[in-house]
Amino acid sequence: MADTTGNPTDTPATFDINPPPRKSSWKYIGPGIVVAATGVGAGDLVATLIAGSNFGYTLLWAAVLGCLVKISLAEAAGRWHLSTGRTLFDGWASLGRWTTWFFVVYVVIWGFVYGAAAMSSSALPLQALFPDVMDLKWWAVLCGLSGLVFVWFNKYEVFEKVMTVLVGVMFVVTVYLAIRVTPNLPDAFAGLLPVLPDEKDSILNTLGLIGGVGGTITLAAYGYWVNAKGWTNTGWMRIMRLDNRVAYLTTGIFVIAMLVVGAELLHSANVAIASGDKGLIQLGDILAEEYGTATAKFFLIGFFATSYTSLIGVWHGVSLMFADFVARFRRKGETAGAAAAGGEAVASGRHEKSWPFRAYLLWLTFPPIVLLFQGQPFRLIILYGVLGAAFLPFLAATLLWLLNSSRTPREWRNGLISNGMLALAGLLFLVLAVKQIWDQPWADFF
Repeated sequence: MADTTGNPTDTPATFDINPPPRKSSWKYIGPGIVVAATGVGAGDLVATLIAGSNFGYTLLWAAVLGCLVKISLAEAAGRWHLSTGRTLFDGWASLGRWTTWFFVVYVVIWGFVYGAAAMSSSALPLQALFPDVMDLKWWAVLCGLSGLVFVWFNKYEVFEKVMTVLVGVMFVVTVYLAIRVTPNLPDAFAGLLPVLPDEKDSILNTLGLIGGVGGTITLAAYGYWVNAKGWTNTGWMRIMRLDNRVAYLTTGIFVIAMLVVGAELLHSANVAIASGDKGLIQLGDILAEEYGTATAKFFLIGFFATSYTSLIGVWHGVSLMFADFVARFRRKGETAGAAAAGGEAVASGRHEKSWPFRAYLLWLTFPPIVLLFQGQPFRLIILYGVLGAAFLPFLAATLLWLLNSSRTPREWRNGLISNGMLALAGLLFLVLAVKQIWDQPWADFF
């Protein structure tokens, strides 16, 4: 049971919304597919392409290590949800008010800017596929509104099925491209050895590749999707861990496939592409020249699937987190049993029909449309960059704190490996955060 202060004690939660199976089975996989699809966006694929174009296969080991780091973070978030019956925001709130203020400022500013970025990213491949239909901004508006309608009117079960189909499209396209460019297998296997390139800033570039792909707030949302699936107690722990490994195995395949494309198609021909989503449009043009229009269009379909899964994934996952944030304050002052029901409330589907969930959906959709037409405010973009850089160190540090304290039942606290991986993740993301914050144009901010 939990005490009246809001901190769980050593007794694990025992909810029975969805009785766990006796053994692990692939048929239960779901939240992992969702987190893999949401976490890997178009910008991540471009970063991997650029790494391949600049360094060939040299940093393949770094991409693999990045997946292992994120397995540890997502597993820790899922373990907190299942072992305590509480949501991650319940855990954060137990650490002090500062976590609440950080989360509020983060989701307001981050959501505002990310909404515009996600809509634009999804619109780019549509405009390339249908160039004479409408302007890029209107494609972006259509993507945002369609994501809003889809998430608003569907529960997690339908959301997961659609995400699985789109992941299948992403998987087929990225693997097909990697095979099409004929990878150099000896060089690829040599890239698994931890070697740094000789170029300037190679350490920071390597750290950026390790930390960049699939590393967003969706790592924190994973525990919420685990609950939304109906997994609410420790009987689901083995299934969750299998599901999590599948998630980052899938992510690893995406990353390796795009690094192969960068190494073979761009590095060998000494071709550079732009950073950001427009780099994928350039890649589409290169594919059309090398392999024909059909391959280029096939790639653009995969590009759209990659971008749109990130859009609807954030529309659902972060809205779910925001709904839990609001519900946490409603539960203040209730009995210990009611206060501990955060995971059960997510599993019941109540949050998905609540006004805070839908209010944040609207926030992600309509205010960012203004940014699409008027440009993004300079100071807001800097704050967005700072908050985004700070989130993953915040996540790693708070998970270390929560999972080594009496808030977590003793059986499910961190072991040596978990602590080592979370500490490594925290240090990695802290270094990247400091660099990103340092690189902001602060002189122009004031």
